[in-house]
Amino acid sequence: MKPALSQEAKETLERISKDRTRTNLFRNPEQKVIASLVRRIPSWVKSDLLTFIGFSGSFTILLSFVLAAYVNRYYFLLGIAGFAINWFGDSLDGRLAYYRNRPRKWYGFSLDLLIDWLSTVLIGLGYIIYADGWWKMAGFGFVTMYGWAMLIAVIRYKVTGKYTIDSGLFGPTEVRIMIAVIMVIEIFFKGVLLYFATIVSGILFLVNVFDTYRLLCFSRQRDEAEKEAI
Repeated sequence: MKPALSQEAKETLERISKDRTRTNLFRNPEQKVIASLVRRIPSWVKSDLLTFIGFSGSFTILLSFVLAAYVNRYYFLLGIAGFAINWFGDSLDGRLAYYRNRPRKWYGFSLDLLIDWLSTVLIGLGYIIYADGWWKMAGFGFVTMYGWAMLIAVIRYKVTGKYTIDSGLFGPTEVRIMIAVIMVIEIFFKGVLLYFATIVSGILFLVNVFDTYRLLCFSRQRDEAEKEAI
C-alpha cells in the first residue's frame, strides 16, 4: 500500500505541474522527487542558477566522451554524473519558479528550449568525437531527430495550446537513463554505444514521423473547425 501524501506535498505537486501534462513512464516518482527537492532548495538559489547547473551537466557529458575516446573508457562514469547534474538543473529550474509563485512562462519556455537544444548538440558532439568513421553519422542523426522532436513540441503548443515534453511513455528522463546505462555497458563492451545510437536515431525518426502526422491531422481539423465557425 502506497503511503499517503501530506497536504503540503499534494499542494506542491499541483503547483509545480499545473503548466504541463506529463505522460512519461517515471512521471509519478519523478514528480514526487522534484516536489520534495523544491521545498528544500535554499532561498538564494534562483531558477537561472539551476538552468546554468543543468547546462554544466551537458558539458560534463561532453568531457566524458572526450576523455573516454583519448584516455580511458571508464571516464564514461563521469558522464553518468553529468546526466544526474543535467536532470537536477533542467528539471528543477522551472518547477522552482512555479513553487515560489514566480513563474516565468515565456522567458522560462524560451530559455528552456534554447538550453535543451544546446545540450543536445553538446552530447551529439561528444558522441561524434568518440565514434569512428561512418558511426559518427549516428550522432548527427540523434541531434537532428531530437531537434525535430523539439520543433514538433513547439508547433503542437502553438496549435493545441498544450505543452508536453514527452512522446508517449518516453521523456527526457527516460532518455537520460537509457543513455547512461548504455555508457556503463560501453565501458566493458566497446561498440555497444555505437549500435545503440544508430537504433535510437532510427526509433526517433519513426516516432517523429508518427507525431508529425498526428500534428498535421489535428492542424487540418482545427482549420476546418475555424472555417465553419466563420
